[in-house]
Amino acid sequence: MNGWIYKNYARLLHSLTGYFVRNGHFDRQKARLVSSSPEGHTFLREHIDEFLYLERNYSSIGLTRLKAMKDLLKSLLIVITEKPLTGEPLPFMDGPCDGMSPQTFEKYLDENRRRMENLHHERAFDLKEFSEWATLGKIGYSSYEEVEGSRLHNVVLRHYPLPADVKPNGRALYMATPLINKPEIFDLARGKSVIEGMLKEGFAIYLADHGEPGPEDAGLGLDFYGKTVPETYLGLIKERHPGQEIDVMGYCMGGTIILPYLARRAEERLARGEAMDVRKVALMASPVIFDDGPSGHRAMREVIRQSYDTVLMEALYASVNIPPQLVEAGMNEIQPGVQYTVSLGFYGRACHLTAIHDSAHFLYWLTHGTKFPAKAHGEWIQKIFLGNEICEGQYRLPSSNPALDGKPVNMDALRKAGVTLFDYRGSRDPIAPPGSCRASEMWGQVQDGNIQVERGGLNRTIEKNIGHIFVVSKKLLAEYLEMASAFLK
Repeated sequence: MNGWIYKNYARLLHSLTGYFVRNGHFDRQKARLVSSSPEGHTFLREHIDEFLYLERNYSSIGLTRLKAMKDLLKSLLIVITEKPLTGEPLPFMDGPCDGMSPQTFEKYLDENRRRMENLHHERAFDLKEFSEWATLGKIGYSSYEEVEGSRLHNVVLRHYPLPADVKPNGRALYMATPLINKPEIFDLARGKSVIEGMLKEGFAIYLADHGEPGPEDAGLGLDFYGKTVPETYLGLIKERHPGQEIDVMGYCMGGTIILPYLARRAEERLARGEAMDVRKVALMASPVIFDDGPSGHRAMREVIRQSYDTVLMEALYASVNIPPQLVEAGMNEIQPGVQYTVSLGFYGRACHLTAIHDSAHFLYWLTHGTKFPAKAHGEWIQKIFLGNEICEGQYRLPSSNPALDGKPVNMDALRKAGVTLFDYRGSRDPIAPPGSCRASEMWGQVQDGNIQVERGGLNRTIEKNIGHIFVVSKKLLAEYLEMASAFLK
């Protein structure tokens, strides 16, 4: 219902704005006529009644996406009437379109006219609809091919060929992706692509694409996604690149579930008297500690304990998987107002057409999540988020070695096998708080005081004043790529 309201609220905004736009420019004379005549007042009241109907049927409160759209409506009415609000701040006053403060009311009106002209021209009042037509439903900058024989249910292994002018560096890089988002977070657009940057460094890049799980995948658990998938794909990569070193890069949940697999892989190889074949792991905002203390996950754990009904979840979703809207609702619990701030930030920058165009790929990724396989979701909640099993040494994985099969994974095997870890975390990240992203401080080649260490042979822990999805910033992404490349090479 809320999605329907967003669409119709946006269409009303487009229609009302369009009434005052002529040849791409806001018609001040028409606006003055409407705001100074009884007929014009009636016209505005009738439109406001339509907005009001939608607002009264909205099912959320607080800092929501609709709140940002309502702020946009306020700014439109201010532009039409050329009168400020009484007793409350002006929406988008001193916004990102102008660096000078204080901003005059006339300059404020000029910027808001330009904002409305741009949003109308680009049909960008609804973020999701805009992202769909602007990208034509396709995101991702780098070309790739599916590796033959890699399909496991709906999961496939992508290979990104090197550009013709780049010399291979002799190393392969496997990218472990989350289960709840499209993997294009690694490859949003030109200049906003981890893959683009690592290809320039000469890596042979492979990525696990979990696809869109169907009903036939609902019974696949973390043993499949956290053991079968990486084991199969690392095997394929070794066949294609015999003798080359393989590195791993994991983002968010992708990094969380790849670490115990690599520890189990290290246990198996040590038991056979073989050296570990994956020696370097770069993590991006990957939580491994889930407790009520320093990890920063207490709030979400409380939400799960109080509101997550296992029986009801199984009854509703056991055969159809967890919809992205439900995952989004959980995310909103741990970062209240994120929909509002994302939407308001987009509208605030909309007085620059380039800013609107620059946001399209990220907005599509953000508003088009994937389903979470039902069994894997339940295990993620119970074993990792509530049980903290990885950190507590209780997380179990299957193994071809009978002595290890179904036994808890010994995470210290990473250190024994000579694996080094690179943690890149954000001090402003509510989804993966810095207190939870501490793999590099606990496992692998740890040395006291290794924070910001830049020399080889040791774990590295880099903490920046950033949020969870820092890759949408070209500047922040460039910083990450420089540090990650230096660590891996």
